[in-house]
Amino acid sequence: MGHTTSEASLGPPRWVAGGWDRCGWLLVEKRSEPALRRSRRCREAVRLSEPARPTRLPVMAATVTINDVLDGHVVLDVECLDRIYVNGYVPNLQVGGQVVSFLTQHLGNPIPSPAILEKIGAVFRKAVDRFTADNKIPVVRLGKNDRKIEVMRPYLARQAGTGRAGVAAIGIAQEFAPVFTATKKQRGKTVWFSFAVSQRRVSCYYFYVCDDDFGPAFVNVCAYFPYPMKIWVNGHEWAKRQAIKAGIGFTELSNGFATATDPAALQAICDRLSPGAITVFAERWWSILPLPLTEHDRAAGYWWELAMRQVETSRTLVFDAPRHARCFFEALVADNLDIGRPELIKLIFRRGQPRGRQAGGAVQDQDRHLWQRGQRQRLLPALAHQTVLEARAGAAHRDRDQRPRRPGLPAAAAPPRRTAD
Repeated sequence: MGHTTSEASLGPPRWVAGGWDRCGWLLVEKRSEPALRRSRRCREAVRLSEPARPTRLPVMAATVTINDVLDGHVVLDVECLDRIYVNGYVPNLQVGGQVVSFLTQHLGNPIPSPAILEKIGAVFRKAVDRFTADNKIPVVRLGKNDRKIEVMRPYLARQAGTGRAGVAAIGIAQEFAPVFTATKKQRGKTVWFSFAVSQRRVSCYYFYVCDDDFGPAFVNVCAYFPYPMKIWVNGHEWAKRQAIKAGIGFTELSNGFATATDPAALQAICDRLSPGAITVFAERWWSILPLPLTEHDRAAGYWWELAMRQVETSRTLVFDAPRHARCFFEALVADNLDIGRPELIKLIFRRGQPRGRQAGGAVQDQDRHLWQRGQRQRLLPALAHQTVLEARAGAAHRDRDQRPRRPGLPAAAAPPRRTAD
């Protein structure tokens, strides 16, 4: 009498994974023990009937780092200070009480009237007019949106063509600066003035010069009390002139070096640039240019001191072949993916988007192709919910208007629009 074997007599069934369907669900098949043994015997028979194949051992791919890319492929490696931007300020003219002392004790006036400061500014402006007339120096009115270096470049090139140091041109611009404003107070017949610092839009003079040591540079002097100052020089231009004096041959870039006959000596020159060289530059041009403070003021301790405003450092790498530069960018991204643990790397190609103005470009989401555009490039680690807009072309204003929103903070709600009734 025939007899059928039930699943209960052979033990509990086995659940076997059968694969994934199109929707991503795992397909599971229920099989009994005899079926599992039959499928195992079939697999063993197929395996024994097939010819022997070579065994493959798993090999882990090595990670290429920046040092691996640079090794043996760099023909020039130079580190140097690039653009150097310093402030000039008078230390003992920073608060209102010091202004009163300057006007009364130093200048000998019974009342610290702001009219005295106006006379000092008028004398300074007349001195600038005489300086330009006597030396036949061009005067250029600079607009709000002008790139000053681009406007002044022809004048600097003309002065450099003469082979002599001198003032190439004087630019006059209206800029915000920290100046003192006076408030008149009266009690009965007693009148006095108090002074406080405020940001005002005032006239500033840009003296663009060609220097024997630093080449093109400028000294910016505010025409209003306490006469804050700004000085801009370029470390690469200084290094080029020192290399020429030392007899080192080089091929120059617009802002750096492409080749050098003695890279070690060139690097030693770049390392020599110090605050002392910038102080010598400032003192040299303070003795030439018209200034609102006099030698009498300096003898009493009222003179400018220099403080760092912005210093840029540069490292120039020259590769023996263009493909190594591309590999360098790839390795640079890979080595810095742990900065803030970003999920992607974004690029800023254009910067300088004015605050409050609608961006004129599109959102950039490239993550690898770093060399395809001719714009100045800057790597920015960004989180997934952050966006960086590609603004209009123009000079960067130190990225203050391109900073991404801080992680974890909700976006600011747009103000409601008013509709006409």
